Amino acid sequence: MTGNTISRFNGLAGSAARIYALEPVFAAITLFLIALMIPTLAAMGLDNRMLQAENIWAKPLKFQFALTIYLATLVWFASWLPDGTTRKLPYRVFSLVVGFCILAEVVWISGAAMFGTPSHFNTSNPFMTWIYPVMGAFAATLTSAALIYGILIARNPNSALNPALRLALVTGLVLTFFLTALVAGFLSSQGTHLVGSAMSNGEGFPLMGWSRQQGDLRVAHFFATHAMHAIPLFGLCVSGVKNSRFALLLVAGFSVGYLAFVVFSFVQALNGEPFLAFVQG
Repeated sequence: MTGNTISRFNGLAGSAARIYALEPVFAAITLFLIALMIPTLAAMGLDNRMLQAENIWAKPLKFQFALTIYLATLVWFASWLPDGTTRKLPYRVFSLVVGFCILAEVVWISGAAMFGTPSHFNTSNPFMTWIYPVMGAFAATLTSAALIYGILIARNPNSALNPALRLALVTGLVLTFFLTALVAGFLSSQGTHLVGSAMSNGEGFPLMGWSRQQGDLRVAHFFATHAMHAIPLFGLCVSGVKNSRFALLLVAGFSVGYLAFVVFSFVQALNGEPFLAFVQG
């Protein structure tokens, strides 16, 4: 092994250690979920059972990927929390509770796939009827981490963040919690994510699987949960604007527009219309 190779390896190891130190619990679960996707992909290749027009392991894989992105984002954002936050006992307890909820969700969804039964809206037996609202409470708990991060970053006077980026981070995180709570809470009470007369998914949107024939509440759910990515990304893009007040106004305007877009996609689904129905003709 050459000196350059050793140096690069040490550099990567040091970077990994710094990332892990930002938020140890979330970082560890992120790595676990990445590793878990490998056997889940293998299961998709070996198990040809279908459920709701897709491979039975597709849903566990989607959730594992989504939770990985969510946790990895929080690990990254942890660098802007007030100094010492992740080492304090109340936060450590909270992070462990969130981590437990995430692992419980993964076990539930993967276990349902293993037994060839739906994880969501499943009232086929008393256990599945009981576990669904419990998992809903766990989902709300894990999503609350976005709200807590938003509040803590907003209250951190020493983050050295660009004002526009700071506003974008806080707004995106807070909106993620409240919009997801609204959409997911309503969705879970409906017994299905579809709205309209057609009762089959038919051919859905590529990758996402959203219905092209009727309203699909998963659309609004997706965009609600990704406010924590879309709005900070916009904030990063405008953080270089010299006029800081104008940059703040841009972030505020984009946040309002994003909120309106989520509400639009939600109302469109409630009306039984597929996403972008006006484009599909």
